[in-house]
This record gives sequence, C-alpha cells and structure tokens, in this order.
Amino acid sequence: MILLILSFVAGVLTVLAPCTLPLLPVIVGSSLSGVPSRKKVFTVTFSLGVSIIVFTFLLKVSSVFISVPQATWGVISGIIIILFGLTSLFPGLWESLPFVNKLNRDSNELLATGYKKENFWGNVIIGLSLGPVFSSCSPTYFVILATVLPQSLAFGLIDLFVYALGLSLALISISFAGQKIISHLGGISDTHGYFRRTLGVIFILLGILIIFGIDKKIEVRLLSVGLFDITKVEQSLLKLNDSKSKTVLDNSTEALATSSTKTIIKKSHGPKAPEIVNPSGFINTGGEPITIGQFKGKKVVLLDIWTYSCINCQRTLPYVESWYEKYKDMGLVVIGLHTPEFAFEKVKLNVEDATKRFGLTYPIVMDNDYSTWTAFGNQYWPRKYLINEDGEIIYDHIGEGNYDETEKAIQNALSELNGKEVIVNITEPKNTISVEPEKVASPETYFGASRNEYLGNGKRGTAGEQKLTLPTVMFSNLAYLDGSWYFSSEYATTQTSAKIVFKYNAKNVYMVASSDQGMNVTVLKDGKFEKTLFIKGNQLYSLIEGSDYGEHTLEIDIPSAGLNAFTFTFG
Repeated sequence: MILLILSFVAGVLTVLAPCTLPLLPVIVGSSLSGVPSRKKVFTVTFSLGVSIIVFTFLLKVSSVFISVPQATWGVISGIIIILFGLTSLFPGLWESLPFVNKLNRDSNELLATGYKKENFWGNVIIGLSLGPVFSSCSPTYFVILATVLPQSLAFGLIDLFVYALGLSLALISISFAGQKIISHLGGISDTHGYFRRTLGVIFILLGILIIFGIDKKIEVRLLSVGLFDITKVEQSLLKLNDSKSKTVLDNSTEALATSSTKTIIKKSHGPKAPEIVNPSGFINTGGEPITIGQFKGKKVVLLDIWTYSCINCQRTLPYVESWYEKYKDMGLVVIGLHTPEFAFEKVKLNVEDATKRFGLTYPIVMDNDYSTWTAFGNQYWPRKYLINEDGEIIYDHIGEGNYDETEKAIQNALSELNGKEVIVNITEPKNTISVEPEKVASPETYFGASRNEYLGNGKRGTAGEQKLTLPTVMFSNLAYLDGSWYFSSEYATTQTSAKIVFKYNAKNVYMVASSDQGMNVTVLKDGKFEKTLFIKGNQLYSLIEGSDYGEHTLEIDIPSAGLNAFTFTFG
C-alpha cells in the first residue's frame, strides 16, 4: 500500500524533475494549440500515461525492445517534436505533406480535417513519443521496473498505473492553468498568429535539445546547483517505504526499524512459509535437492536471501555461518537462497567460488529466475526469515544489523523445538566489519546503460560506445569517465586506457568489476595513492577502506581496454 502511495507521489514529483522540466512546454503547448479545450489536455496526458505503461511492459518482457538505447527514444521524440514545431511555425506545410493529400484523395476528409484543425492525432503522437523520455526521470519508476515487476506482474502494473496517474493529473493541472492564462492573451486560435508561431519555435528548439542530449546537460546543471532535485525527495520516500513496506500481519507482530534495517518478530504463530520454487542448483548439499518442507516437525530453518557481489550481504555472512556452527546440532538448518543481481551471479561456478571464499558450509540454493524470491514477496538483499518447526515464519529481518536480536530469536525457536531453554553466549564472530549506514551519503551507482542515472558525463541510458573526457567542474555523487567506453545493459567496458572520478561521502568504497585477462588498476583517494588493485574475476572489490566518514574524491586509473565496471557501493 505504501508503494502505491509513493508511486502516486512520485508521478506528481516527476513533473518537477530536471529531466522533464524542459519538456513541459511541449506538453502544455500541445494542449494549447488551436482552440483551448479540455479534450486536448486529456488527449496529450492520457497518451503519455499509456505510453509509459506500454513502454515499461515491453522493456521488461522483450529482449529486442530492451536492446534499443535510451538515446534512440530521445532522437525519435525530438524528431516528432520538431515536425510538430514546423507545422505550427509554417501552417501551410501541413497541407503540403503527401500523406495529408492522400487522405484527401481517398475521401478521408474528416480525418484530414481532424489532423489539421483539432490536431487530435498529433497530440496522441506527441504524448506517445514522450513516454520513454518521462520513464527515466524517477527513482520510483526504476524500483517498479527492477523489483516489483519481476515479483508480480499484477502488482507491478498497478504500481505503474498509479505512477502514470499521478504524473497525468499533475500535467492536467498545469495544462488547465496554462490554458486559463493564455486564453486571456488572445490570438491562440489563429493558426498564423504569434502564439502558434512562438510555440513552433519552442517545439523546434526543444526537439534539438533532446536529439543532441543537451536536455540531460541542463538536468545535471540544475541538480548541481540544487534546483528541482526531486530525486533526493523520492529517495527519502523510498527509504521510508523500505522501513515500512512489510505490513503487520496480526496484533501479535512487533516491528523494529533502523535507518538501514527492519525486523519483524512473530510472538505467536506466523504465516506459513512458501516452499523453495524452481531451484537452479544446489551447493554444499552433495548434489542433493533441499526443501523447507522436509524439515517440518523436525528442525528450525533460517532462510538467508543474499547475492555474492552485495557488500551488505557479505557483511552478514560471518554471523550466518557462526549461527549455523553453533546451533546446527540443536536443530537449526540454514539455507542460503542465492538470488542474483547481475547475470554473472547466475553461473554456478562463480557462486561456488564465492561460497568457498566466504567460508560458508551450510546449504546454498540458487534462485536464478527469482521464483522463490517472488514466492516470499521479497524486495531486498539481504533478508532473513526464521521458520519454526510448524513451517511458520516467526521472525523476519531486512538488511544488516540487529544480530543479537536475530540470534536470540533463533534460541527462542530452538527452545520451543527442544522443549527446554537454549542458552548460549552471544558473541561477535571473527572477520566482521562495523558500519554506520546513517553516515553514508552516496548512493549505489551503476555503470550499465539500464541504470546509470548517476553518470556525470556522457549519455545516460545509452548503449554503445562513447568517447568521454573529464569536465573541468565535477559534482558530488556523479561518476565521471575519461576515455572510450562501451556501455552494455549491466556494465561499461573500457575500450582504451581510461579513468573514473567520483566525489563520494562515506568511509569505504566498493566496486563490482571484472576483467577477462586481468589487470592492475591504480586507486587514489583525494589525489594521493591508495593502492594498486588486481581485477579479474566477476566480484566485489574493496577500493578504499577509510578511517573516517566524510567527503572524498576517488580516482581509478585503468591502464588498458577490457575492464568491466558494474557498480559502486559505499559503507
């Protein structure tokens, strides 16, 4: 329910996003062309809303569609906007278009008149063409695309519809206000008047800005000076959603939340735990399959959802392993559910190597297609479900932290299982890393074209090769690249020697990366040498292990082609 409300609010806020502000004249102007009418307003906004939903659905289900770079949609939108600008600037141009003459020749005069006078289909086309552009302007939109839709098509489409509804209602309000103002100025219905010609010029200029990506530069500039930064507002709302997204199932449920974690303890019977669905492989089981149901009436099961390149997951693993070692002889079974974020995490050999590297001895189930993740209704890495001997979820924890509380919940469940109190000293395992999430002020930053919203230079959301140079001025929490890079959906690959510069606010910096041949990169912090790091296999690498939280500058010098950069994370 909270995500529904957030989706609606996000749709409204998208109208004020830097990436949509340059497009507002197109939306408002389209609804003002000709005689002002509510029909025009609804036509443009309804078409835009439909376009966002259809575009998102196709983006998620069609591998052909997703391979089309985001910049291509910008070019298409820009061309359409320029064409309509030309017809507003030169009304006679419309009548001279061949297909309009053909419509007349085929006696479709009504439709042709509709194009020329009411411009109904023109407004439809404009609304439809802008859907892909508006779709990339909201963090909430990416949450729906990346997490909700994979879990449930129905809920994902509902959230998407509510997002489009909020955006459409905001645009309708702005368009009505614009109509009311412009109607008092006169000359709006004159196809050769100043208003229509001014509108045409604005359309043409905006089309050019979109085609050449200048609108994105305007967006970065607006963000850099702190204007219209609705992204921060949405991210704050998303954090609120993270801390409240799991609803209380009955009056006996107590929710405990911190800024980065959330715990739900069932003091009485909880909901039945779903079964493991369509596993992709098993590790540490001797090749034998494992289920939750096989332990009903016999054991307590701790299900830990993780993925091996996630730093938040990695920091919890020493605790999970220690619990398994301490309590396995008392009736505890730990099952690690490995649900991948990146394609390379679907490779069993990679997961096996990570399992050995982290010293995990409990069973691991590979959940490559998110089937079990979806069955549990999960949205987070890491997440832990404690399941009692009756197959009920009695404890639920999202994120890091609250380790003492989790261990106490395990002891309580084992006490019920064994009919006697389990008392074991709670101690800190070895190789743990303490973090203060509330002091981390830099977001997870992706390099791949599908999610590189924090790319500081170059074209965001654009697959293919880009030759980039570092700007003279660089802003915080944006990744700036130097050299030639090829952007795939999940990662960016160096084509030459290259450099990455990132001004971050945290203590530690991690990077998911790989290199087929292996290479040494040089890491600098605040202009001083930090380390030389050898990168080869697909995994998370520690770039900086700081001594204090604060704002610093990271530089990575990459000597040659072949480095694959996936993401930065911070701690």
